[in-house]
Amino acid sequence: MTQLLQKLGMPAPAAAHGPALDDFVGYVHVLMLILFVGWLAYYLLALYRFRQSANPKADYTGVKSHMSTYLEIGVAVVEVVLLVGFAVPLWARAVDEFPVAKGDPKTDPIEVQIMGQQFKWSAHYAGPDNKWGKQEIKSASATNPFGLDANDAAGKDDVVCALGEPFKLPLGRAIICKISSMDVIHSFKLTAMRVTQDAIPGMTIPAHFTPTKVDKYVITCAQLCGSGHAVMRGDFEVISPEDFDKWYAEKAKSGGAGSFE
Repeated sequence: MTQLLQKLGMPAPAAAHGPALDDFVGYVHVLMLILFVGWLAYYLLALYRFRQSANPKADYTGVKSHMSTYLEIGVAVVEVVLLVGFAVPLWARAVDEFPVAKGDPKTDPIEVQIMGQQFKWSAHYAGPDNKWGKQEIKSASATNPFGLDANDAAGKDDVVCALGEPFKLPLGRAIICKISSMDVIHSFKLTAMRVTQDAIPGMTIPAHFTPTKVDKYVITCAQLCGSGHAVMRGDFEVISPEDFDKWYAEKAKSGGAGSFE
């Protein structure tokens, strides 16, 4: 199904849960295609069989057959199979079951705060010390979307990619994005990762995925958010774990929260 969807214009999945999601979407569309063809054929058959020339007098009894009932039951069974056998397990795996830290800094999930604002995306990592810098709503501004306290020692090594600056993620490692907005409702959409999550002011909503392909990707906004909605994008790159460690260490030296002083 994944290859078929790619031929129809869908970009190749770049997250661990992507192929399963594509398969499910494909199965749903196959069912819809079968129903469309079936009902169209039935409609044409009814037009021909019950045309006026062949039935000059109306028959108020109609056709006596249980075929329609059997077909409806069959469709219901297929829908239940898709729901219980595919949709529910996929939702549990791709949405509800978040990766859990096990104490290994090399394999534990990486948490990234994502902030949407008109009309850019920003990212914030805890830094090598794994301690988030102090954040205050009153300190948030157009140039400091996370409200970072420049005087907080824990934030000095935080990795901040603000105002559309590209950020990076390691290949094969679980990523937990904590998504919010500082102005209106946005929608954090990573098409290649098969991730879409609304960014709502005053709320932090998590989403997770595991990158499986090294490449450059684009974040788009899937929610009409103002006059600049069409150009609201962000850029990020999936790189090898070794290259990520180098970039992360170098980025942490740039001042973190202190860069907003």
